[in-house]
Amino acid sequence: MIQVMLVDDHHLVRNGFRLILETQDDIAVLADVESAENALNFLESNHNLDIILTDINMAEMGGIEFIGIIKVRYPNVKILALTMESDMDIASEVLTVGGDGYLTKDSSFEEVLFGIRQVAKGEKYINGSLGFACLYDYKKHTNNIHDKRYMLSKYDITERELSVLELIAEGYTNGEIADRIFLSKRTVEGHRQKLIEKTKTKNTAGLVRFGFHNMLLH
Repeated sequence: MIQVMLVDDHHLVRNGFRLILETQDDIAVLADVESAENALNFLESNHNLDIILTDINMAEMGGIEFIGIIKVRYPNVKILALTMESDMDIASEVLTVGGDGYLTKDSSFEEVLFGIRQVAKGEKYINGSLGFACLYDYKKHTNNIHDKRYMLSKYDITERELSVLELIAEGYTNGEIADRIFLSKRTVEGHRQKLIEKTKTKNTAGLVRFGFHNMLLH
């Protein structure tokens, strides 16, 4: 049996998930509590727990902090975030502090059960919609890297010149750029002039426009 605890400050949410989970032959709900503090108190005397399903946004101790504490004190306990937040940054934070999975409360009951069973087997799990979004962002990111490298090669722009261009776009003067990347002011001026020549632009404003238009800046 997969021994589960529910942690959520909404009684109706806990009760709803308890009813669903208790219909399963391989899952038992040992406890449902309204706060991270109560969950920690429960764990002090109950060590048979396999998985915790926890909300992220709770009063007092939040879910992220709670997950981090659980992973330090009870490293063998798996923990799944179950939240309204369909946010890749929050999901990433959950996994970074040691969480084993991330489910949104609009997931189907079948997906929640699947996620619990995957995590119980030692796998990581993130709900389908966020997983596809992550893949899409990764593909877009890798495409942008490819496009950027192509443009650098096409216009024969070096990494050092790109660094200068990025700082120019941020509004730094030649002297300030020199201080930031440890070059002489004359060398920076040379890089700026070479960039203008290579991109066939007329001035700094045109150079910055070129950078954004050709995906060298973002």
